[in-house]
Amino acid sequence: MSVDTKLASLSAAFAADDDDEDVTMTETETSYGCDFLITDQPENLKHYIDHVKDHLAAGEGECFVEVGASFDGGNTQGLSKEDLELALKKNDEVLEKLECHCYPLTTYNRSRDKFTRAVFVRKNIDEKDFIEVRVAVVGNVDAGKSTLLGVLTHNTLDDGRGLARQRLFRHKHEFESGRTSSVGNDILGFDMDGKVVNNPNPHSGELHWPTVCSEAAKLITFIDLAGHEKYLKTTIFGMTGHMPDYAMLMIGSNAGIVGTTREHFSIALNLKIPVFAVVTKIDMCPENILAQTMKMIDKLMKSAGAAKFPVVVKNMDDVVHAARNFAGGTLCPIFQVSNVSGANLNLLSAFLNLIPLHRGNAENDPAEFQIDETFSVEGVGTVVSGTCTGGRITVGDNMLIGPDALGQFVPVPVKSIHRKRVAVNSIKAGQTGSFAVKKFGRRDVRKGMVLVDATTEPQSCIKFDAEVYILHHPTTIMANYQAMIHAGPVRQTATIISMDKEVLRTGDRANVTLSFIRHPEYIKEKTRIIFREGKTKAVGIVRKIHPIERTVAVSKTRSKQAAASFFPVKSNKTNKHKNAHKH
Repeated sequence: MSVDTKLASLSAAFAADDDDEDVTMTETETSYGCDFLITDQPENLKHYIDHVKDHLAAGEGECFVEVGASFDGGNTQGLSKEDLELALKKNDEVLEKLECHCYPLTTYNRSRDKFTRAVFVRKNIDEKDFIEVRVAVVGNVDAGKSTLLGVLTHNTLDDGRGLARQRLFRHKHEFESGRTSSVGNDILGFDMDGKVVNNPNPHSGELHWPTVCSEAAKLITFIDLAGHEKYLKTTIFGMTGHMPDYAMLMIGSNAGIVGTTREHFSIALNLKIPVFAVVTKIDMCPENILAQTMKMIDKLMKSAGAAKFPVVVKNMDDVVHAARNFAGGTLCPIFQVSNVSGANLNLLSAFLNLIPLHRGNAENDPAEFQIDETFSVEGVGTVVSGTCTGGRITVGDNMLIGPDALGQFVPVPVKSIHRKRVAVNSIKAGQTGSFAVKKFGRRDVRKGMVLVDATTEPQSCIKFDAEVYILHHPTTIMANYQAMIHAGPVRQTATIISMDKEVLRTGDRANVTLSFIRHPEYIKEKTRIIFREGKTKAVGIVRKIHPIERTVAVSKTRSKQAAASFFPVKSNKTNKHKNAHKH
């Protein structure tokens, strides 16, 4: 199927909600009808409740329901206005018994006097828990990424000179240059009714994370990434190691698609991360320049490599349409906003509140936690943070941490867990958190290590097989070629030791065997990788790992000597620091 055919079919599906055509359904499809909520049919209500439960489980506590339409995908002709109101009241009663909260959104006119209404359902959750969505913020330098996040998270407009972004910078050189150089994290909370709960201190402007978390039913974690080309490795690490659910591509309306915009977009595509675009600075951009920028975006989204269907969001109906169809990954909503005048920021905020989650349920898998950051906290010791990719980790659990320089894993007890700076008893798959690692110095742990369930017998590897696709290379790639590999939180140089072709050029696919040059890593099959060196870019997927024989889990009887039996990877930075003191 061609790109144009795909986009045409998707366009038809997207616009289907507004069609007034009478569709003939089979008897099986219309078995539940669209009036089951007001006819009081116990069997149909039971099926409807099961239907909502399944969608809440898939959406991790959130889903859309269309009242007045058959939930089995059959009759969508709708109800009269009077019957629709009765159905909405009955729907509220049903959802209340399921401990859910809902609010109506858009009303659809299905025919002359038949209507349906989209309803957003959110499950009541514990006060210390919340639904978490991670959004990577990417785009070229000066596109307004940090400024937009400052405006969204601190409930304040920008002055046109970058005042809002000052609240997010962490380093002195960032304040001086106005450019992000590190991976930043910012949060935006919504309550059960979808209202923003961020209330910064009016004097200091600081945002108290524990307060936001306690009041929020849903939390958007923005992963603020660098736009400058010299920080590309940091941006790629943010896209792979921090495991975002979605990517927000920022484009300056006055500059258009320039610099690293295409590169960031291609990274998101190759990592299979759904993308939505935000066009900024529309208050200062002439209409003809904005129109040119929108044409460039349209062309980029519809290109053969992307095959996206761009939709400009202009009102709340468009927001609901986009949120309901976004999880498929083909639709690309586009927002035109101004951080100075505040134009359309309410639409972007509403979209973030409704954005669905479809990560796949890994809560029943063995516990696994990927480390993407390490800290040394005074009075606490070494702290590691990252994302739980499987199972549930509870305070008091005994986990294995590794791999070390020899590829082995050693036991470590979980003494405390913090989530968004709030102490919690446990975290589950899909959530981020941090742990205090006892008996380990900061030099003993590193990005790319994992905490895993002791019963899984984890294995690390030096060599692995991968299927790669060369996006760009100036000349040819042969055996013994070295490049930096990004695979989740793992970031290390690897060598091609064999491949099924003599040479590789731009556009070639091949099966290769790679070997890390420094120390073993923990990676799994089907992990997506990014392969880069200078201007060379390649992507791939891990097909097979070759476990090293020395990878053995330390027995429980030796847990007291865990720290002594751990062989940390030597850090070049540490060695340079030591040498500096000698001279």
